[in-house]
Amino acid sequence: MGSVGEPLSPLYRWYIYAIHGYFSEVMFTAVWAFVVDRDWKFQGVTSIWALFIYGTCALALERLYLLLKDRCGLLARGTLYTLCVYLWEFGTGYCLRLFDACPWDYSGFRYNVMGLVTLEYCLFWFVGTLLLEKLVIRNALRLRLEVARKPKGRPASRFGLKPE
Repeated sequence: MGSVGEPLSPLYRWYIYAIHGYFSEVMFTAVWAFVVDRDWKFQGVTSIWALFIYGTCALALERLYLLLKDRCGLLARGTLYTLCVYLWEFGTGYCLRLFDACPWDYSGFRYNVMGLVTLEYCLFWFVGTLLLEKLVIRNALRLRLEVARKPKGRPASRFGLKPE
């Protein structure tokens, strides 16, 4: 095995977080449609805006994780993550709504704020952000891009994990 390699750039990590969020939203909406409507098609929906929203929010949560991981417990971090997600969802939804581009509307929920966020999803966000920390952020921070030499001296990039 070669050298440890360089950590992934913020852009690479943003991409990982964006794809993870996008996929998670499609899965969540598919399962939700099944639970509510018994839709056996499991068709999930999202918007292209979700890539930017999830990727950028997760980068902020990554910074928060690095700041808090040795300073407070899991429940406190999860609570702060959830608060950040609600603020980010409200802020991005508000901006998108100005252009009639907000893809979600929680007006039908009892505990909604301007139809942009709903407290009914609080537990989902809490659990989801803790899973994001434990499964995605921690591993994305461990990923390394190693430059190995091919037999003829040409560099070849290779991904690997840094030991914990």
